[in-house]
Formats: sequence, C-alpha cells, structure tokens
Amino acid sequence: MSRRKVGMWLYQNSGGSKIQNKIISLLKERDIDVIPNINLRDAIAQNGHIIYDDIKLDKLDLFLSYNASEQTQYQMYLYKALNSVIPMINNYESFELTEDKFQTAFLLRKNKVQTADYKLCHRDDTHHLKSIIKKWDKMVYKPTDGWGGVGLTKIENQETLDMLMPFLNQMDLRYFYVEKFIDYDRTDYRIDIVNGQYVGCYGRKAGGKDWRTNVTSGGSVFLREPNEDVINLAIKATKVTGLDIAGVDIIYDRKKEEYIVLEVNGIPAFATPEQEKIGLNFNDKKIELIVDLIDKKTNKNNKTKEDK
Repeated sequence: MSRRKVGMWLYQNSGGSKIQNKIISLLKERDIDVIPNINLRDAIAQNGHIIYDDIKLDKLDLFLSYNASEQTQYQMYLYKALNSVIPMINNYESFELTEDKFQTAFLLRKNKVQTADYKLCHRDDTHHLKSIIKKWDKMVYKPTDGWGGVGLTKIENQETLDMLMPFLNQMDLRYFYVEKFIDYDRTDYRIDIVNGQYVGCYGRKAGGKDWRTNVTSGGSVFLREPNEDVINLAIKATKVTGLDIAGVDIIYDRKKEEYIVLEVNGIPAFATPEQEKIGLNFNDKKIELIVDLIDKKTNKNNKTKEDK
C-alpha cells in the first residue's frame, strides 16, 4: 500500500515553523508524507493538472492551506479548483463563506446563531444608512472581506457618516455592510474548534481608548476560561459554516444580556511562543486534532467503509 501524501502551506512566523515541524513529525508516524511550504502563487494549472515544482497537486491525498497574511486572488482561484478534485482543509466553500462577513452573518442568523444586527444595502441606497444611524445610535462599517480589524470604522452620529460617505464612494464599493455597535466590556473570547471539538480559549482586550480587540489593532491577549454557553455557541457557529478548523470570536451584549458571535475565522493562529509563556497551552491539543483529521480524511479504508 502506497504512503499517503499531503501538501501543506502553513504560516512560518510567530512560531509557525515549529508548529509545522510537529505536524509533519506526527503525520510521518502514521505513514503520511508531507510536502511543506506549497505556495499556490508559484503553481500553474495546465491540461487538467495543477503543478507546483513538477508536483501534480491534484494527485495528492489532501492539501492543508493555513496562511492568512499571504493570500492572493490567484491562490484563492487555484484553491477553488484544487478543492474540486482532492480534500482540502478547510474546504474552499466554507473558507470563502467565512471570508465574507455579511454571508457569514446571514447564514448564522438563518440558523438561529445570534450575531450583531446588520444591514447590507446598495451603494446608491445611502438614505438607508442615514435612517439606520438614527435607529441604532452607533454602528460599525465593516469591509466584508477584511481581517485583523483593518478598515473597521465606528460611526457614532450623522456627522461621522457624512464625513465617511465620500471616502467610501471613492473606493467604488458596490454595497455597504454595517453592524449595530454592541455595548460590551471591550473584551472578547476567541474559541478554537477543530473537527467539531473544543480546543482552547483565550481573551482579547482592546487597547487604550480603542474599541477593537484585534491584536493587530492594539488589542492584547489574556488568559480566559469560557463557560459552556460560549463553547457551545462556538461549536454551533463552526458547524453552520462547515469549517474543519475555526476560531470563533464571541462577545457579551450587555444590553441584551446574551453572547453573540462577532466573527468566524477560517485560519485561527496557534498560540505564539510569547503567549505560551503566559499560559496559553492549547497548541499540542490543536496539533493532535489536526493530525487526526488529516489521517481520517486521507484514510482510504475509512472512505470505503463510508461508501458501503
């Protein structure tokens, strides 16, 4: 029986290279070979194959794509094609869904997972935004495909909206997506889920006078124990989106007195070496669950049993 082969593209900074080596080592113990550092930017597609360095990626048993900061449209285009012929983690449909904040919020609410109230309107229907700010008092403009807090703009009154509109119009956006600003304590929960199982949790706190908890926006990480409500909410949100690996951001709405899902991330980072020093110790569990998942998805005997 030939050894299984999987491709991998995992971020290398902030301890990523160490994580990658652990995954490769554990997979090798299960007779699974890994071809690491496959950046689809350097791949080409021709005559029914996607080729990287003379390797036909479409012949692999699985491809793990886990690098948020270096994604390009070309890579995503090949990601979609590759997903149609071999197993992917995460699968393209779920990853594409969670890259879009509106599509994610829409699906979550349809499946009774509480999110912030939102509005999506055509760029020519700006009068809706003016009526919304009067109703909500405060709202947040969000690029539907942004990450790390980039582009988030808090709109606190009509004057702020009037100042923002010319800028948005210059960007030639087709639509505007806004969410009602939630009254919360400027902290959130980040819950990691792998294959439907709870992995770990940590908290993030907004820095200074900022309201965003994202580390890239000045937020800081702290140890935080989740309750069952938070964990179950994260597991349900992950199931709805279909992600194999997810990081679910949850905040507590003090006005409604309930937890809400703020975002579902398809490439949640592992704990960095600095974060491990303060007590974030879920990396090994996350690695084990990812290895189990890869083993399961590439095990041809399991597939045969499932087909019968």
